[in-house]
Amino acid sequence: VQLQASGGGLVQAGGSLGLSCAASARTLSSYDVGWFRQAPGKEREFVAAITWSGSTTYYADSVKGRFTISRDNAKNTVYLQINSLKPEDTAVYYCAAKTIGPFTPSNVKGPYGYWGQGTQVTVSS
Repeated sequence: VQLQASGGGLVQAGGSLGLSCAASARTLSSYDVGWFRQAPGKEREFVAAITWSGSTTYYADSVKGRFTISRDNAKNTVYLQINSLKPEDTAVYYCAAKTIGPFTPSNVKGPYGYWGQGTQVTVSS
Protein backbone atom coordinates (compact mmCIF):
# COMPACT_ATOMS: atom_id res chain seq x y z
CA VAL A 1 0.00 0.00 0.00
CA GLN A 2 1.24 3.50 -0.81
CA LEU A 3 0.55 6.27 1.69
CA GLN A 4 0.43 10.02 1.21
CA ALA A 5 0.31 12.30 4.24
CA SER A 6 -0.89 15.87 3.87
CA GLY A 7 -2.35 18.77 5.79
CA GLY A 8 0.67 20.06 7.66
CA GLY A 9 1.52 23.71 7.93
CA LEU A 10 2.49 26.63 10.12
CA VAL A 11 0.08 27.42 12.93
CA GLN A 12 0.14 29.45 16.11
CA ALA A 13 0.09 27.79 19.49
CA GLY A 14 -3.43 26.92 20.49
CA GLY A 15 -4.49 26.42 16.91
CA SER A 16 -5.64 23.31 15.08
CA LEU A 17 -4.68 21.27 12.05
CA GLY A 18 -6.21 18.32 10.28
CA LEU A 19 -3.83 15.81 8.77
CA SER A 20 -4.82 13.21 6.21
CA CYS A 21 -3.25 9.95 5.16
CA ALA A 22 -4.53 8.73 1.82
CA ALA A 23 -3.80 5.29 0.48
CA SER A 24 -3.42 4.12 -3.06
CA ALA A 25 -2.66 0.84 -4.74
CA ARG A 26 -4.55 -1.09 -2.08
CA THR A 27 -7.52 -0.59 0.15
CA LEU A 28 -6.59 0.89 3.49
CA SER A 29 -9.31 -1.11 5.22
CA SER A 30 -6.95 -4.09 5.18
CA TYR A 31 -4.55 -2.32 7.54
CA ASP A 32 -4.22 -0.92 11.00
CA VAL A 33 -2.80 2.60 10.74
CA GLY A 34 -0.63 4.70 12.98
CA TRP A 35 0.64 8.23 13.10
CA PHE A 36 4.17 9.03 14.22
CA ARG A 37 6.20 12.20 14.43
CA GLN A 38 9.84 13.16 14.45
CA ALA A 39 11.11 16.46 15.76
CA PRO A 40 14.53 17.83 14.79
CA GLY A 41 17.26 16.03 16.64
CA LYS A 42 14.87 13.55 18.23
CA GLU A 43 13.83 10.00 17.55
CA ARG A 44 10.60 9.20 15.83
CA GLU A 45 7.80 8.70 18.34
CA PHE A 46 4.39 7.10 18.30
CA VAL A 47 1.43 9.47 18.31
CA ALA A 48 -1.77 7.51 17.67
CA ALA A 49 -3.12 4.37 16.04
CA ILE A 50 -6.43 3.00 14.85
CA THR A 51 -7.64 -0.46 13.96
CA TRP A 52 -8.73 -1.33 10.43
CA SER A 53 -12.37 -0.94 11.42
CA GLY A 54 -11.91 2.21 13.45
CA SER A 55 -13.31 0.50 16.52
CA THR A 56 -10.20 0.92 18.70
CA THR A 57 -7.72 3.75 19.04
CA TYR A 58 -4.58 4.37 21.08
CA TYR A 59 -2.79 7.61 21.86
CA ALA A 60 0.53 8.63 23.28
CA ASP A 61 0.08 10.18 26.71
CA SER A 62 1.49 13.46 25.43
CA VAL A 63 -1.36 13.94 22.94
CA LYS A 64 -4.36 12.44 24.74
CA GLY A 65 -7.27 14.82 24.80
CA ARG A 66 -5.81 17.00 22.02
CA PHE A 67 -5.37 14.60 19.08
CA THR A 68 -8.06 12.48 17.48
CA ILE A 69 -7.41 9.72 14.99
CA SER A 70 -10.21 8.54 12.73
CA ARG A 71 -10.69 6.87 9.40
CA ASP A 72 -13.05 6.68 6.46
CA ASN A 73 -12.45 3.41 4.68
CA ALA A 74 -14.81 4.41 1.88
CA LYS A 75 -12.39 7.24 1.12
CA ASN A 76 -9.32 5.13 1.83
CA THR A 77 -8.14 7.80 4.26
CA VAL A 78 -7.07 8.08 7.88
CA TYR A 79 -7.18 11.43 9.66
CA LEU A 80 -5.42 13.03 12.58
CA GLN A 81 -7.14 16.06 14.06
CA ILE A 82 -4.74 18.08 16.15
CA ASN A 83 -6.13 20.68 18.55
CA SER A 84 -4.59 22.97 21.16
CA LEU A 85 -1.27 22.82 19.36
CA LYS A 86 1.90 23.46 21.36
CA PRO A 87 5.36 24.42 20.13
CA GLU A 88 6.58 20.99 21.22
CA ASP A 89 4.21 19.42 18.67
CA THR A 90 6.47 20.78 15.93
CA ALA A 91 7.66 17.79 13.90
CA VAL A 92 7.33 15.90 10.68
CA TYR A 93 4.25 13.72 10.97
CA TYR A 94 4.19 10.34 9.26
CA CYS A 95 1.41 7.86 8.74
CA ALA A 96 2.15 4.17 8.58
CA ALA A 97 0.21 0.99 7.94
CA LYS A 98 0.57 -2.59 9.10
CA THR A 99 -1.37 -5.70 8.36
CA ILE A 100 -4.28 -6.43 10.65
CA GLY A 101 -3.28 -8.16 13.86
CA PRO A 102 -3.36 -7.91 17.64
CA PHE A 103 -3.89 -4.31 18.70
CA THR A 104 -2.31 -3.69 22.08
CA PRO A 105 -0.59 -0.70 23.69
CA SER A 106 2.76 -2.26 22.85
CA ASN A 107 2.34 -3.47 19.30
CA VAL A 108 0.50 -0.36 18.06
CA LYS A 109 3.95 1.22 18.13
CA GLY A 110 5.25 -1.14 15.50
CA PRO A 111 6.61 -2.54 13.44
CA TYR A 112 4.82 -0.97 10.50
CA GLY A 113 5.58 -2.16 7.01
CA TYR A 114 4.40 0.82 5.00
CA TRP A 115 5.20 4.49 5.50
CA GLY A 116 4.14 7.75 3.94
CA GLN A 117 6.53 10.57 3.14
CA GLY A 118 5.62 12.85 6.06
CA THR A 119 4.07 16.28 6.41
CA GLN A 120 5.64 19.15 8.36
CA VAL A 121 3.78 20.68 11.28
CA THR A 122 5.29 23.83 12.74
CA VAL A 123 3.80 25.52 15.78
CA SER A 124 4.86 29.06 16.62
CA SER A 125 4.70 30.41 20.14
